Amino acid sequence: MTSLFQILMLLINVAFFIVIAHVIMSWLINFGVLNMRQPIVAQIWDGLNRLLEPVYAPIRRLLPNMGGLDLAPLVVILGLYALEIILRNNVALFL
Repeated sequence: MTSLFQILMLLINVAFFIVIAHVIMSWLINFGVLNMRQPIVAQIWDGLNRLLEPVYAPIRRLLPNMGGLDLAPLVVILGLYALEIILRNNVALFL
C-alpha cells in the first residue's frame, strides 16, 4: 500500500507542475516572450489548454468575474496542496 501512496503523491506533483507550466507559459505569451506563430509553442499551448480546460471550466463558473484576472489556476494549486496534506496526514491508512 505504500506504493499506492507514492503513486498518488507523484500524480499530485505532476499535476502541480503542469499547472505551473501553464501559468508561466501564459505569462510568457502575454508579455510577448513566446510567439504563438511558432509551431512548437502553439502545440504545447494547445496541449496544456486541452489538458487543463476541463479542470478550469467548472472553477471559472463558480468564481466571480475578476476582470482580466483568472484565479482558476490558483484554486487548482490550492486544491492539489490540500489533497496532498490530506494524504500525508492519513498516510497510516496506506501502511
